[in-house]
Amino acid sequence: MQAAMDITAKYCHKEMEAYGSCVASNPSTWQHKCHELKMKVAQCTSSHPVIQKIRQDCSKEFMEFEQCLRENQGQPSSCSPHVARFLGCAETVDLSEVATNPVPQPS
Repeated sequence: MQAAMDITAKYCHKEMEAYGSCVASNPSTWQHKCHELKMKVAQCTSSHPVIQKIRQDCSKEFMEFEQCLRENQGQPSSCSPHVARFLGCAETVDLSEVATNPVPQPS
């Protein structure tokens, strides 16, 4: 998971910062007010193979976490167990194939 976070921070730093600031500034309405910024982060990260692999392998855990956030907009901290399950899953993803097969660069 640290690799995915490093990649996200490296390639999507601006988007992550804007989204994080929005969520922190809108504790009860962030789901609605920060949706566009969330989509920008998703667009930025969706093309990276490491993140794609984690999303694919841990989609169930991530969807459960997002559902918890929607149902507990006023208390996102109540979703800590969901995020822990997602992060636990992400730690188990085999990235060896992704690391040994980088995305081909156009010639």
